[in-house]
Amino acid sequence: MTQDPEMLRQTIISWFAASRKQILTAMAAPLDVATKSNRNDLVTNVDKANQQFLIGKIREAYPEAGIIGEEGHEHDDTDLAGLVFFVDPIDGTMNFVKQQAHFAIMIGVYQDGEPVVGAIMDVMRNEVLSGGPMIPVTHAGQQVKVLPDLPLKDGLLGVNGPMTIKNRLHLGDIALTSSGARMSGSAGMEFIEIALGRQIGYVSYLQPWDVAAGMAITKGLGVVFSREDGAPINLQQPGVVVAATPKAHQTILTMMADGGKEAYAKPIDKS
Repeated sequence: MTQDPEMLRQTIISWFAASRKQILTAMAAPLDVATKSNRNDLVTNVDKANQQFLIGKIREAYPEAGIIGEEGHEHDDTDLAGLVFFVDPIDGTMNFVKQQAHFAIMIGVYQDGEPVVGAIMDVMRNEVLSGGPMIPVTHAGQQVKVLPDLPLKDGLLGVNGPMTIKNRLHLGDIALTSSGARMSGSAGMEFIEIALGRQIGYVSYLQPWDVAAGMAITKGLGVVFSREDGAPINLQQPGVVVAATPKAHQTILTMMADGGKEAYAKPIDKS
């Protein structure tokens, strides 16, 4: 069944408003913090409660939809056929725990593997970035323009901290080629910066729920998404995501393949 993307957008935004109230209330009490894969991979009682809240809303409104969520996988559907919701209840949990700022709620909705709508809420600013291929991208109610296609050297690049420090895939070299590297600790916040033209791209290792919303929103603004080898993003698997406007995206892929050396086009010999 084909879904009305504008109706989906408005429904998700209403869920976010209710979710935000619950998060702010929960922040007034001590958090119950646990680790997942390592000491820097955190989960809180708020992550878990907010995912259950959002799953409940999805099940109520779209009972036949599949759900892929970050916290706990008892609801996960690996098949992308039909309507599928990708849910990240608190994106940037370390920021949430340590700063109580710079974290987001994200939902990406796909139909048979194709994007329908994405929405990202900056919780503390109470601002939502949303949109999709068939509807305009808006931020805080204002329409967002298509992004200029700047070279990498003329824009800020959002990067994964450990990948950059270790120069994995030459990301440290790539960051130095840009106007400057930015590390926010939240994929959702990075995609907001890209959509608003404040960053030229973002490179990180991401789970499907980290990238689904941002990809649904920003592709229509001119952002190109791929793996480090140029392969398309598979939302059934985690992996490196290179998201940037076209010129910057091509430079990043070229530098990853060429050992971190920036490739400049040679002048054509017309003699």
